[in-house]
Amino acid sequence: MRVLVVGNGGREHALCHALSSSPLLTKLWCAPGNPGIAQLAECLPIGVLDIPELVAFAKANQVDLVLPGPEAPLVAGIVDAMEQAGIMAFGPTAAAAALEGSKTFTKLIADAAGVPTAAWERFDDAQSAIDFVHRRGAPIVIKADGLAAGKGVVVATTEAEAIAAITSFMQDGSLGNAGASVVIEECLIGEEASFFALCDGTTAIPLAAAQDHKRVGDGDTGPNTGGMGAYSPTPAFTDQLQNDVMARFIRPTLVEMARRGTPFRGILFAGLMLTQDGPKLIEYNVRFGDPECQCLMLRLKSDLLAALMAAVDGELAHFDLRWHETAAVAVTMAASGYPANPKRNTVIRGLAAAQAIPDATLFHAGTDLRDGNIIANGGRVLTVCATGPSIAKARDTAYRAVSCIDWPEGFCRSDIAWRALVHA
Repeated sequence: MRVLVVGNGGREHALCHALSSSPLLTKLWCAPGNPGIAQLAECLPIGVLDIPELVAFAKANQVDLVLPGPEAPLVAGIVDAMEQAGIMAFGPTAAAAALEGSKTFTKLIADAAGVPTAAWERFDDAQSAIDFVHRRGAPIVIKADGLAAGKGVVVATTEAEAIAAITSFMQDGSLGNAGASVVIEECLIGEEASFFALCDGTTAIPLAAAQDHKRVGDGDTGPNTGGMGAYSPTPAFTDQLQNDVMARFIRPTLVEMARRGTPFRGILFAGLMLTQDGPKLIEYNVRFGDPECQCLMLRLKSDLLAALMAAVDGELAHFDLRWHETAAVAVTMAASGYPANPKRNTVIRGLAAAQAIPDATLFHAGTDLRDGNIIANGGRVLTVCATGPSIAKARDTAYRAVSCIDWPEGFCRSDIAWRALVHA
């Protein structure tokens, strides 16, 4: 099969890494890709939102399957465009991708499907939102309704923080149209977990659970980010809990989406809070999480390409996924100043030495290749991953690989997977 992956981050590098070992694969492209992906696939100078150009390339090159990695092209309708051109694409239509594109839509679906979630209200003007915060108090969660690249959620511990977020989103326009409306939720207390299911519109099968670290600093301090690291499996996510999430979250959501005439195909990513009252939905995403995807792809034993095709063809009822018993840990290396103002155009050295560590794997995210040097050109720049017989062993290997990397302008958290070690 001839496959086109769309994206240029660590998630897409991990997907290309998994696809490259498929016996079904004959040709792999990635648009636009990055220097790490270029070792596995032919990279194309086409942006993730240049959908007409991506469709034209897929038609001209007889692409059999298109795999969009990020949420933005899914919400923009890349699957619809490919299908209209007669090209198979893995992922939801634009109408179904509203599960990530609109926080309000997700809440309406959850309520209609009986999915446990935080109490919420939507606001279209800032003063009403501020008045609501004064009535409810803090802690409280402020969410921009639209896509905000991981920057649209503020867990406010004080009323002042909540009002500052509302002002930034709705009055200052810090997130553009994405923040024109907000959803305000009760603040759930517990342990977070990310659960992924592979869906074909009717049937869903579990992938695996992972846990990421959203806060930028050790001890879960500082602002939220797109993810500073992850690990899988998640000790808190038992087999019984997985069965519960499939029965009470994933399958009812599929039924409700189909009832509305927008069946969901692709990856349904449930961000959950494991509260004292049981799991509750924080958000749905419609693609693999990053950096959770890096852990999952290293643990996946089944052929990823065959699994994607089964989902596209509506055959998941006859499909099963197998996983390696090993654990995986991913440590994100970010540029100084991330998430607010990451420092760009710095040289990263020592990648070959890090990659040479047994059981370590490096995935590129925000990198460029210039004059033979790997250059940081983003906020989250690298994901240093490792596998091992336990979370502790995998984590030790990952940090040993991190120590090989010579990048004074970069940083990472030193406590990835700490919750798993507490459980152990």
